[in-house]
Amino acid sequence: MATPSQHDLRKDFRTLLESNQCYYTASTFDPMSARIAEDLGFEVGILGGSVASLQVLAAPDFALITLSEFTEQATRIGRVARLPIIADADHGYGNALNVIRTITELERAGVAALTIEDTLLPPKYGRKSTDLVPVEEAVGKIEAALEARIDPAMAIFARTNAGHLSTGETIERVKAYEAVGVDGICMVGIRDFAHLEAISQHVDVPLMLVTYDNPELSDRDRLADNGVRIVVNGHAAYFAAIKATYDCLREQRGIAEGKLSASELSTRYSTVDENVEWARRFMDVHE
Repeated sequence: MATPSQHDLRKDFRTLLESNQCYYTASTFDPMSARIAEDLGFEVGILGGSVASLQVLAAPDFALITLSEFTEQATRIGRVARLPIIADADHGYGNALNVIRTITELERAGVAALTIEDTLLPPKYGRKSTDLVPVEEAVGKIEAALEARIDPAMAIFARTNAGHLSTGETIERVKAYEAVGVDGICMVGIRDFAHLEAISQHVDVPLMLVTYDNPELSDRDRLADNGVRIVVNGHAAYFAAIKATYDCLREQRGIAEGKLSASELSTRYSTVDENVEWARRFMDVHE
């Protein structure tokens, strides 16, 4: 089967956004996982920033991966993907000028859509940041992203963390991003449907939610009624792959003890402790 063109995959993603349905993403972290996801019937995949950091660097999600490293992985996936791929482009890898470079590189890599978040990155103290940049700065970055895009079919989503803002502050941000022409809003930290409905009534563009399998947001029809078109439910497939690798190699070595969960494995082998210690030593982090 021929691989569709990048433009055709972007049009396919636009069709999903224009529907009245809600679609769950497949975690697509390499070319093989993208092929598997499409064969199993997924309509859309996502390359997560945290997953790419683990896959490429065996590093935690502390904004350590560079744009070039992330783009290389996205390019490998885009070369063979038969379904639209969303790229988690973090904060655009810098200021508005860096965002322009990010859009250029990821568009050429073949992604169908990407998210630019308003998180303050790299994190001030080395840990995963929950601080947000001023809304004016975030708007400038979104405007830069829209200006840099060549193929208008590629969708650009503005992402914000609704879990660390009041409902009023979240509405202020998403309305500001919508006003400059963003194609959709991605939100992390929505607690339940009451929280979602309080915000969604103020938004006219499609919504994407990062839910981490929140049972309070499991009704797909109700999500669709609130304008949610894409749900990112985490990256279970990638962590299952880590565990499968560990279990297979452990059995090959004849080691009966030491069974670990996927989360324990990702922590044990991802240099979390080293990075936390370096942050404590060099960035004045105090417990």
